Amino acid sequence: MSASAIELPLFPLNVVLFPGMVLPLHIFEPRYRQMIVDCQQQEQPFGIVLARPNSTPLQEEPYPVGTMAEIRDLHRMEDGRYILMALGLQRFRILSQHRQKPYLSGIVELYEDISDPSRDLDVYLREAHDLFGTYLEMLLEAANEQEKDIRGHLPVSAVDLSYFIAYFLDIHDEQKQHFLELTSTLQRLQEEISILRREVPFMRQLLEGPQNEDHSVLN
Repeated sequence: MSASAIELPLFPLNVVLFPGMVLPLHIFEPRYRQMIVDCQQQEQPFGIVLARPNSTPLQEEPYPVGTMAEIRDLHRMEDGRYILMALGLQRFRILSQHRQKPYLSGIVELYEDISDPSRDLDVYLREAHDLFGTYLEMLLEAANEQEKDIRGHLPVSAVDLSYFIAYFLDIHDEQKQHFLELTSTLQRLQEEISILRREVPFMRQLLEGPQNEDHSVLN
C-alpha cells in the first residue's frame, strides 16, 4: 500500500466528476446524510465514483478511479436532507474498499497524469480550445441563447481544458470514465478533438437545416 494512501468515504453515482468541475447534489438517503455529517465533523472530502452498470442497489460497485469532492454551499433542510455543491479536487484510485460504515468507504491514493511534451500540448490545446469553443457556440445557438465571448471563459491550461471538455461533452458516462482514467493530458485532448471533429460538422449541418430534398447518407 502506498504511504500516501488515505481512507475516503465513497459516493457511487451515475455521473463522472472531474477536477475543477462543480456538481450540485441533493442528499436524501440516510446513509449518505451520515456521510455528509462525518465529512463535516472530520473536515474531509468524499469521493465521487461512477457506479458500474447493473450494480445491485445498496451494494453499488464503483469504477476504480474517481474524484475527491469538497463540500461547498451546504444547506440542511428541515427534514434532514442536504443540498450542496461538490467541487472536484484531485483524482484518486481505489486500492481497497469496505462497508464497515453505512456507506461505502475505500483506501485510495492520488492518481496523476504523466508529464507530456509541452510543445505537443500547446498544439493540441489550441485546436481543442478552438473546436470546443465552436461546439459551445453551436449549443447556445440551438438553444436560442447568446453568451458574449464564451471562448474567453474556457480554461487556459491543457489539463484543465481536457477535464472541462470531458465533463461537458454529450457522451456516455463510460466514455467520460475513460477520459477520467487516462494518465496523459495529451491523449485526453487528442481523443476529445477526434470527437469534436465529428460533432462540430454534424451540429453545423443540423443548425443549417436541409439544403435540398436529396438526403445522402454520411459515412
